[in-house]
Amino acid sequence: MNMQTTSRLTAAETALIEAFNQQIGDLPGNGAVTALRDRLLDDLKKAGLPTRRIEAWHYTDLKNLLRAVPAQLGDAGSNALEPVVAGSSVLAVIQGHANQKAAVDGLGLSAYSERLIDGSAVERLDALGSDDAVGRINGSFVRDGYVVDVPDETELENPLEIQFIHAGGQTHTRLPVSFGAGVKGTVIERHRAVTGDAAFLSHVSDITVGEGTELTWIILQQQGADDTHLGQIRVDLGASAKLRLFVINAGGKLVRQELNIKVTGEGADLTLRGINLLGAESHTDVTMVLGHDVPHTGSTEVIRNVVFDRAKGVFQGMIRVAPDAQKTDAKMACNTLLMSDDAEFSVKPELEIFADDVQCGHGATVTDIDANHLYYMMARGIPENKARAMLVNAFVAEIVEELEDEALVEALESVISAWLEKHA
Repeated sequence: MNMQTTSRLTAAETALIEAFNQQIGDLPGNGAVTALRDRLLDDLKKAGLPTRRIEAWHYTDLKNLLRAVPAQLGDAGSNALEPVVAGSSVLAVIQGHANQKAAVDGLGLSAYSERLIDGSAVERLDALGSDDAVGRINGSFVRDGYVVDVPDETELENPLEIQFIHAGGQTHTRLPVSFGAGVKGTVIERHRAVTGDAAFLSHVSDITVGEGTELTWIILQQQGADDTHLGQIRVDLGASAKLRLFVINAGGKLVRQELNIKVTGEGADLTLRGINLLGAESHTDVTMVLGHDVPHTGSTEVIRNVVFDRAKGVFQGMIRVAPDAQKTDAKMACNTLLMSDDAEFSVKPELEIFADDVQCGHGATVTDIDANHLYYMMARGIPENKARAMLVNAFVAEIVEELEDEALVEALESVISAWLEKHA
């Protein structure tokens, strides 16, 4: 076991254990699910929250960074939000509870709590490994979410927006989505705080992408200034499938966003784009493990970060190329603007290549705004503050514009601009 054993529990660890003991009686699940929950919590109790001694958590010492865990709260007293893109189909999970009567034409849809109750969720509820603290916490506490099945050859005319709304306290949600063959569509996974009350949140999306499917999946994280968000997305990418995964972090006090992606079908292609907007004294960690398991696959990853004040950020990117994965083409880049002398961003790109006929590479840059660009704009009468804001916006907008969908681009650029106006 790689996780450390601890004899002394922190206040946050103690609060998690006490919360589990208080909730276990009404957490949904049959005997098998309850037994798995007990084991996951026991593993977490024995190992403790991960520290920097764990390689995967070296830059995010969760044991020390997580100082408190708020109590479980009741109903958020909120309705679904207006969608990011007008006309989108909306599914809302409010304070950790799905709408049992929700329906979207053409899709198979049910509440995740039903899978817990009948025990069918147990197959994929477990943690991914001994270092998977997010999986352990989520598996221990998850109450609800949606299960979505998208049939073969479905074309989503409008985006599907799945909202996870909270008003403080604890919420733990799950989102298994299965896309059949030949599907085309866009899904927005949106996490949003509607009050300023502190929250502790965990979420796992478990996505299977069928043969020939062309999918755009956007994670938009807009948690509150005092929130802890532990997110994880697990992806299995099938033959000739194309996935464009966009991750935008624009909130949260302590954020860990994990991307676990397996490229298991020949001819599959992944495009990952990330934008991290960090301010105040926040800490945001995006950690990716990408496995190319079969021949003739490709991936490109570009992460853009803007860091203000005393914020700290992390990008860890691991690309593993299996011995049979010949002709893999994988490229990764991480670019960061540090807007303060006290801002920090750590980058750890990694390649593990066991095939000999591949093209793989990675790179990283950390810089301030180009002084020549700033001078050029100021010389034309643009005030310095406005010039800086325009240059920062252009730095991240370049990523969003790759989406090509005009309504989606405008909506996300509006989110980014609003964040920059508030923090810059």
